[in-house]
Parts: sequence; structure tokens; C-alpha cells
Amino acid sequence: MDNVSREEKFRVRAYELWEKDGSPEGRADEYWEQAQAQIDEEEYAADGSGTDPKTRLPK
Repeated sequence: MDNVSREEKFRVRAYELWEKDGSPEGRADEYWEQAQAQIDEEEYAADGSGTDPKTRLPK
């Protein structure tokens, strides 16, 4: 998956999380990090390679 697709996934997920929490101001970084962690975990689970996304090197 290319970086643009991943960033778009993060953006959409972060926005969904932010809305779900009542759209609080000043916490964009928190929601971005939360979205990134969730998506990384989902991709790790779907990958099945046993490679932790936090330690995986970019291709």
C-alpha cells in the first residue's frame, strides 16, 4: 500500500474517532496517533506474516 492511501486511511479514521468523541478541539494529534495505531494493528492482523508493524522496515 502506498503512503497516500495509508495517510488517507489515517485521516478518515481520525476524523471518525474525533466525531465519535464529540469533536473536541485541540486534540488532532491524539486522534491521528490513535487512528494510526488502530490501522497498523488491523494491517498486522490481516498480514499474517508475524511482523509487528512498529518494527517493520519500509519497503
